[in-house]
Amino acid sequence: LALALPAMADPAAEIVILGEIHDNPDAHLGQADALRELRPTAVVFEMLTAEEAARADADRSQIAAAWEASAWRDFPMYEPIFDTLGNARIVGAAAPRETVRSVYTKGAAALFGADAARFGLDAALPEEQQTLRMQLQFEAHCEAMPLEMMAGMVAVQRYRDAVFARAALEALETYGPPVAVIAGNGHARTDWGVPAMIAKAAPEVTTHAIGFVETDTGVPFDDTRIVPPAERDDPCATLTSK
Repeated sequence: LALALPAMADPAAEIVILGEIHDNPDAHLGQADALRELRPTAVVFEMLTAEEAARADADRSQIAAAWEASAWRDFPMYEPIFDTLGNARIVGAAAPRETVRSVYTKGAAALFGADAARFGLDAALPEEQQTLRMQLQFEAHCEAMPLEMMAGMVAVQRYRDAVFARAALEALETYGPPVAVIAGNGHARTDWGVPAMIAKAAPEVTTHAIGFVETDTGVPFDDTRIVPPAERDDPCATLTSK
């Protein structure tokens, strides 16, 4: 499915965040079309660690193997993205699983390091935003766990957004504009996702976020692209309802 996309931004943004629904093949085809138009110097992937991405970047024949090592899903769905990269560098932004798990006990700021304040991780979220984000996590996890447990998941999401934003800024400094980021729609939203983290840390850097969604969700992006819904089983069907 080829999607007609307008210009990324005028003038072109320095960092373009391409959101996705992970299990929707048409979303990934849309991302591939966007990359073909953008011709980025580097592409930052939510799914790959720095080590996995370095392996794929050094030897493009190792892309599938690096993806498999990441334990991420369904490489064939993502293959069109890699087919459009050309000479763009492959950058990994996934934190190791053990680090992400540590966010629950140590906190995002402690794990992020000296730059935590630059990305706003040293401050609590406004109460209204915290409540909304916990509710969204509760619904995303099929309401199968207590609502109060979602505070830890919000902390993890903030940590990962900051890690992705830092990786994108480092790629921009190293390779020059434009840089693309491949990540889930929750990370691409402009109000508190990667674009907001970049605006906090480096307000002089321009961003443009595109969400590839199956219906108009009301989630804020700079551009929204609606793709055909994927065929999938109900992810909550096997869970015991609250």
